[in-house]
Amino acid sequence: MAKMTDSETLSKHIRDALRNDILEGRWAPGAKLQLTRLSDHYQTSSTVIREALTRLVGDQLVTLRPNRGFFVPELSLAELSDITEMRCVNESLAVALAVERGSIAWESELIAAHHTLERTERRSAENPDVHTEAWNHAHQLFHAKLVEACGVPLLLNLTCILSDLTQLYGRWAGSATRDVKRDVDKEHRDILDAALARDATLTGDLLRTHYETTLNAVKKAGEVGMSGSLYDAAAS
Repeated sequence: MAKMTDSETLSKHIRDALRNDILEGRWAPGAKLQLTRLSDHYQTSSTVIREALTRLVGDQLVTLRPNRGFFVPELSLAELSDITEMRCVNESLAVALAVERGSIAWESELIAAHHTLERTERRSAENPDVHTEAWNHAHQLFHAKLVEACGVPLLLNLTCILSDLTQLYGRWAGSATRDVKRDVDKEHRDILDAALARDATLTGDLLRTHYETTLNAVKKAGEVGMSGSLYDAAAS
């Protein structure tokens, strides 16, 4: 039993490390994830790497091409539009259940998650085109906490997958969204206030505006083609 636990712990550790590296842009969209190189990098066996990548295929963060191997997903504006719409619909339902079912403890944890987000540096002076890893983490935790009280595992799992995919796009679209005229901190405060007021309709509407503002900024920057807007960030 101990060996099985150790194996499961290692597998989760490698899977989490791969997930974080993909979301942080270690490999460009469409890049092949070679087992040998990954085994060397993470200092583990190709079997563990393959298992981790297979799990990430299920999370949509890795693409498996028959007879070709594993790849970082390609990005497209059409897909981002679909992901954004799915996220709006899914989270509107989840947050409606959360504000109905959430306890005072949930409210307290949501306030704490928002406080951490608001106090975390969003962009660094060294690389202002992308969000900091700490901010990305705090941002995901806030949005996850917002819907957590819905108590529906399938909704929460889909929320996590869509959040990761949105972050993956955000990593490569950072320069496109940097100069958008918006107050992100206020957007989050308004979402928090609506949720604490138990106003499901307003919270859902604010979430949709929050997500669609980012989508529209990326679309505007991508009018000349995806490779000319998102992928150039990989070379900088």
